[in-house]
Amino acid sequence: MSATAKMQAVRSLFVPKWSSDVRLEGKTAIITGANVGIGKETAKDLAGRGARVILACRDMAKGEQAARDIMREVKGAKVVARQLDLTDTKSICQFAENIYNTEKALHYLINNAGVAMCPYGTTVDGFEMQFGVNHLGHFFLTFLLLDLLKHSAPSRVINLSSIAHNMGKIQFDDLSGEKDYHPVKAYAQSKLANVLFTRELAKRTEVMGVMAYSVDPGSVNTEITRHIRRPLVDAIKMFSFLIKTPAEGAYTTIYCTVTPENQLLTGGHYKDCAIADSCRAAQDDGTALKLWAVSCHLLGIRWR
Repeated sequence: MSATAKMQAVRSLFVPKWSSDVRLEGKTAIITGANVGIGKETAKDLAGRGARVILACRDMAKGEQAARDIMREVKGAKVVARQLDLTDTKSICQFAENIYNTEKALHYLINNAGVAMCPYGTTVDGFEMQFGVNHLGHFFLTFLLLDLLKHSAPSRVINLSSIAHNMGKIQFDDLSGEKDYHPVKAYAQSKLANVLFTRELAKRTEVMGVMAYSVDPGSVNTEITRHIRRPLVDAIKMFSFLIKTPAEGAYTTIYCTVTPENQLLTGGHYKDCAIADSCRAAQDDGTALKLWAVSCHLLGIRWR
């Protein structure tokens, strides 16, 4: 057995193969951050199944390029790029208004965009950047699009989290990060928030026919790691054969999109195309409820 074959054999233990021939004609999906990485691969897959896919991107030039790429690779793909800046609630409102004006239905909202381990910064509305984009931006977007999701039921919301949620703690006394900001802790907090939001959302929307799932895509080679420092980058390179490609990183998102509803658990956390345990903090309903209330308060919305 050659060294490459051995590497592939070891890799296959960590990167399970998965496929499905489910078709999605007549379905519409929105994917945030769909111009690169996992988001782009998810968009390409869903477009290949016949879905209409809206790439919600901050950079429209990159979004339109991604749409062209997908249409070149997928025959007959129905893909459009739309402007969405998750650092700005005005942009989120404008995006939602645009969707209500152009779309009759929305079956899948895939909250995929994210920033990771960046230096301290704030959004246009003054929220700490990682909490603001990864959690609050998607929380607000989901709130605004919920009527269309309800109208299109059965429908789904899929929130991308990360293994980092295991290290997370919601710092309710310092959500602004002004007292003690640490890039990794802030990232982990935002990813824990994604899982908690999914749990609480599922409880509220199941009766409406809107299901919610959180996804850990695994360790994936994407642009999100651009702020990681040298020693960690070197360690990642050493184990690079275990790191998933963006296409493999998209598997679990696609799994939660196409798998029949009766085979999935709404509010559940998924990894490697299967239900997975989230950490204890992510299963705390009290924290989930408090996070919901605080998020509504910060955004100035009432979401019963």
